[in-house]
Amino acid sequence: MSDPSPGIEVRDYRLAGARAAGPFTPVLVGVVGSGNLEILVEPIESALCEVHVETSARGFGAIWDAVVSDFHRRHPLSGLRVSVHDMGATPAVVSLRLDQAIAELS
Repeated sequence: MSDPSPGIEVRDYRLAGARAAGPFTPVLVGVVGSGNLEILVEPIESALCEVHVETSARGFGAIWDAVVSDFHRRHPLSGLRVSVHDMGATPAVVSLRLDQAIAELS
């Protein structure tokens, strides 16, 4: 992967899942735009849930930690990679988009 754009903060999480997501087609929800975000969920062969965040809102690491932890507590899945491209969405919007992505898994 290439280096992120200047001004973009990157956060990566590797979380042990309690149950496999199973096979699914990649899912894309949201749109990258001011105050919003895009989430891509892809299947991977792993006992982990990998979450990769690229955000224009720098300095909110503790908030991202809490949002990702809450997401994984509600959806303790393994075998998926979640890529988040954020343009300043609020934590509530991030949680909504994460839930939408999981609801789309077939």
